[in-house]
Amino acid sequence: MNITHASFVTLPVTDQDRALRFYRDVLGFEVTADLRMPPGRWLQVAPKGAQTAFTLAGPGMGAFEPGSARGIMLVTTDVDADCARLAEAGTEVQGPDEHPWGRMASFRDPDGNGLMLLTEAHQ
Repeated sequence: MNITHASFVTLPVTDQDRALRFYRDVLGFEVTADLRMPPGRWLQVAPKGAQTAFTLAGPGMGAFEPGSARGIMLVTTDVDADCARLAEAGTEVQGPDEHPWGRMASFRDPDGNGLMLLTEAHQ
């Protein structure tokens, strides 16, 4: 096997513009692709410098169920500050809590997709 990285993760959403506002304006992701093509809009966002993008798949872009993505871990340098920013933006956050592997919190995007934030413990 010669796999080097994941290209993208699909996040099923009901409204791509609403999802874009959340991922760009709240999480600070950059738009890496925004193309009109059959069968719909190909919209991708990613943290600055990340190898893996997130495809915000709206209606017509596959048999995806909005809100069905779970367990997506986002690594951050300051989980507490990011949780405060999410709360200020009206997003409900669980945590952060201490774990042997680091300090972690969870939240959902506007469609209910489950994401987590992790500040890794220093070994």
